[in-house]
Amino acid sequence: MFIVKSNYITNVSSAEMVVKVFREIQSEDFRILNIIESAMSNREYVPTEQIQKFAKLPLERVQFTLDKLHKLGLIYRTKGAYVGYTLNYAGYDCLAINNLVKANVIESFGQILGVGKEADVYDALSPTGQRIAVKFHRLGRISFRQTRRKRGYAREHTTWLFQSHIAAEREFQAMQLVYKNGVSVPEPISHNRHVIAMGMIEGAELSKYIEIGKPEKVLKEILRNIRKAYLKAHVIHSDISEYNIILKPDGHILIIDWPQYVMADHANAEELLERDLKNILSFFNRRFSLKVVAEKACDYVTGKVRNLVI
Repeated sequence: MFIVKSNYITNVSSAEMVVKVFREIQSEDFRILNIIESAMSNREYVPTEQIQKFAKLPLERVQFTLDKLHKLGLIYRTKGAYVGYTLNYAGYDCLAINNLVKANVIESFGQILGVGKEADVYDALSPTGQRIAVKFHRLGRISFRQTRRKRGYAREHTTWLFQSHIAAEREFQAMQLVYKNGVSVPEPISHNRHVIAMGMIEGAELSKYIEIGKPEKVLKEILRNIRKAYLKAHVIHSDISEYNIILKPDGHILIIDWPQYVMADHANAEELLERDLKNILSFFNRRFSLKVVAEKACDYVTGKVRNLVI
């Protein structure tokens, strides 16, 4: 059974809205949503007649369902040369949540943990009572040009929903690779479409800390994890900064946001690794007056030297 908790924040996002209407959606509604999703691979707005053809239901029933889904805010409708429908993020959320519920990954949702330019993260519970984090990728909040520049894997002629699907898929793959090699990331549990379920994220972004007890210890742990990712998993984060390193209450770190990862044999691997290191070292220098030479950090991360003295 899917449970809706009552401790929601006032500013409702599409995922929260979906959670609230989830119990109103029947199997036939999901069937229509799935048909629209499939047909969107060929056109942005799917004509009513095409939806009926694949649903193999009377037109009146199909239209009733479409009206319901539109009223619930799960699809968009256009009226031009023809009447057509397309999924929005709420409808896509709905399909992903339904699959994760059926797979016994999610039992209930709680508070939102964070909202970013390209993702929302929520607190949730698994059927066994385990607290987990659920991340909804939301590409399209920034301009397409910015997304293309920032994300080399983005495809120019696909919807934001599919772009977000790719981002989630890539991030889940990266997390699996580094997690099994001992890198400090949330445990990758499952993913569906643009949504990832992972181990709980507790703490705050490193950028939010004005002071920390032992900055050199935290920096060493960050560099040690970057080294593990590089030497053991052959993975480079390629977008690391103080905004995607979580400092937990116990003083240890988690590295999050991996969709832009590249493998160590990538043509630009050296440049991307150096950029990651310079981002982190620059932050520690600015915020905590801790100076580390980038070349020395790079030699340590790439295994040229065994230890790094800070």
